[in-house]
Amino acid sequence: MSRMVHCVKLNKEAEGLASAPYPGELGQKIFENVSKEAWQQWMQQQTMLINENRLSVINPEHRKFLEAEMEKFFFGEGSATPEGSTPPTE
Repeated sequence: MSRMVHCVKLNKEAEGLASAPYPGELGQKIFENVSKEAWQQWMQQQTMLINENRLSVINPEHRKFLEAEMEKFFFGEGSATPEGSTPPTE
């Protein structure tokens, strides 16, 4: 049976992640409080942020920005959509 969590993003009981998706305290917090479905939503948001802002994941400043956006996406007011971009529709 899969591990269930009360997802803070979706505000419902849902299937949890198999392991922490990110190192450190933030990764553990995500593992304990975020569902697979919400993580996939973040992956789409992160891809949009990387593409629209021309970020490089090897640049420490860009990684810091993405980590801050991830924290906001799950536990804050939400990650901002880059100016002029439209989130994907399902």
